[in-house]
This record gives sequence, structure tokens and C-alpha cells, in this order.
Amino acid sequence: MSAKSYDGYEGLNRLALDRAGQAEAFDAIGDRYDDAFPHKEGQLASGAWLAGALPAGSRILDLGCGTGLPTARQLSEAGHRVVGIDLSPSMVKLARDNVPDAEFHRLDIADLRGGRLGGAGSFDGIAAYFSLLMLPRAEIPYALGMLHDLLRPEGLLALSMVEADVDDFTIPFLGNSIRVSGYLRDDLRRVVHDAGFDVVGEDAYAYAPASTDVPPEIQLFLHLRSA
Repeated sequence: MSAKSYDGYEGLNRLALDRAGQAEAFDAIGDRYDDAFPHKEGQLASGAWLAGALPAGSRILDLGCGTGLPTARQLSEAGHRVVGIDLSPSMVKLARDNVPDAEFHRLDIADLRGGRLGGAGSFDGIAAYFSLLMLPRAEIPYALGMLHDLLRPEGLLALSMVEADVDDFTIPFLGNSIRVSGYLRDDLRRVVHDAGFDVVGEDAYAYAPASTDVPPEIQLFLHLRSA
């Protein structure tokens, strides 16, 4: 799998438009997102692994950075050069306010094609916390392939997904609706392996959001190295 394969994915343009609609939900949610998800022990632990496993000053992509909390701030305070992207203008604005030392762009994952933020091997690490679950399953292997190409050899990817056997499934989310995908953990391991990653660490957390309209979930965190 490679970024070139992602360039040729026929459904990409349609799916990018679909994601623009999803971004509107996050624009409406704004900083209520952090209020609804106040405890992020799994994400913080995974971010600490990524921050500590890379040399100081590493260039790290925060994919779907949201408000910049906690990950972009955590990585930036650890001395790394953080580049965050999100499709929601409200989230990008909040991230810039929350983490002024990092760099943020309003971009879709598909916009990373063509070297918008650097070509192959331009990142030492990538954090993708609950961002790929916004894609249909058909697109996730292509996205992982592109992230693999953006990493330097033996670069690191910290990935989280919700454990669920669902594909592009509509759920209520903080007064809005979004569509999400998930995998059972054995299937997720297979997908990342097929995209060229070795699993070097794994954790799972039971999580109950503060908001009553968001159901409890099992969060999977995979620590991956580019093979």
C-alpha cells in the first residue's frame, strides 16, 4: 500500500465532500468536545510514548488535532515540532489558541497528497487519535498507506480507534450526528500490518464519556513502527 495507491482511489473526492459535512458537526461542538471527554488517560499515555520514543525536536503530525488538547500541547511541551491538521475551522482556531508554539492547518487527510506539508519521509512521527475512525473502512487502508509514506524509515505512528465492528455507522454525538467506523482488535492489527507497520505496543481502555448521548466504548491504542 502506498500514497500513490491513495491518489488513485476513485471514491476519494466523494468521501472528502462527505467529511466536509462531518466537519460542520465539530464546528458546532467547538470547545464542548473537551468538556464531554475530560479524562483521556489512554491518549495521554500513548502521547507520552510517542514523545519519549522520538529525539527532541522531531517533526510530528497530529492528524485530526481537534482543539490541540491534549496531544499537540503534550508533544509541543516535550520539545517536538508539531504540525496539526483538522477539517473543522473552529477546531483549528481553538488549537492555535491552545498551543501557540505548534503549527496548524485546516486540511483534510486527502490534502496531504502531493506534498502539501512535505513529501515522503517528511515526518518522524504521527499521532492519529480517533481521526481515522471518521473514514469508511474502504478508505482506511489507503489512508494508512499514505501515512506510512509520510514517515521516515522506522518512523512512529500512535494510532487509536474505538473497538467496534462497524463501517460508516451513524451515531449521535453531542447534539449532532457523525458517521464512524471501527474494527475488532485482531482485524485492526491485520489492517495496520498490511499497510506496512509493525505493532510495538498496544493498550485498551474502557471509556465512558461525560456526555450521556455518547455511549461507552473500548478505546484501542496501537504503537506502530514503519517497517
